[in-house]
Amino acid sequence: MTQPLVPRVQLNDGNSIPQLGFGVFKVDPKQTERIVAEALEVGYRHIDTARIYGNEAGVGRAIAESGIPREQLFVTTKLWNDDQGTQSVFDAFDRSLERLGLDHVDLYLIHWPTPANDRYVETWRAFEQLRASGRTRSIGVSNFLVPHLERLLAETETVPAVDQIELHPYHQQPATAAFAEEHRIAIEAWGPLGQGKYPLLELPEVTDAAGAHGVTPAQVVIRWHLQRGHIVFPKSNRPERMAENFDVFGFELDEAEMDAITGLEREGRVSSHPDAVN
Repeated sequence: MTQPLVPRVQLNDGNSIPQLGFGVFKVDPKQTERIVAEALEVGYRHIDTARIYGNEAGVGRAIAESGIPREQLFVTTKLWNDDQGTQSVFDAFDRSLERLGLDHVDLYLIHWPTPANDRYVETWRAFEQLRASGRTRSIGVSNFLVPHLERLLAETETVPAVDQIELHPYHQQPATAAFAEEHRIAIEAWGPLGQGKYPLLELPEVTDAAGAHGVTPAQVVIRWHLQRGHIVFPKSNRPERMAENFDVFGFELDEAEMDAITGLEREGRVSSHPDAVN
């Protein structure tokens, strides 16, 4: 089967990133190698992991066994909160590379701002050094809101390449998204289907579009993200669902369908507020 060509999003640092990827949040470390191998077989080339997920080693083994040339893959991992601070960053990054079995990652993210600890600016300066070393090609942040981003821009030299935030139809974070667009920070949407915490896939705004295009409600929501310009990585442990989530390039939502889903916004955060995670 010919795999679809996944669009790439141009980043503000000159690099680019596949717009559709595969996330391994809450994937059992014992199952990660198999699941990532299946995702790579489906056609995913962008894998998003994190130190706190405990499955970097499984991701690395799947990559090593895949035979896919490294330059065809985009790998992201993230720094956990208790590793913020200059020397801790370097040590944590070395350990992540070791677990992944790689000599570089494509994107390294600060996982949460943890504002009460007040170390994210110092941490970002260490990230700038990592990028200069070439061991991560791009650097970015996750769960940063406008005040956190404003401080980074005011006190450091590098604009984050991406901000990975909770984003789904009930919680679109328009203020953060607008700030990101103004500063050419790409938005990555985590929890793109709402993590099953509200009946997103049963809403008529979604199911009507699914019926009109002969696709599933989940495919409609992923397509909505893509047409909004978000980088998105839905996760699944089942090969058939992985393939379904990847099969979103053969249809396009029209303006009315897009507007109906966008109109679902209700500040419906389903996870922790970034200021509360420290």
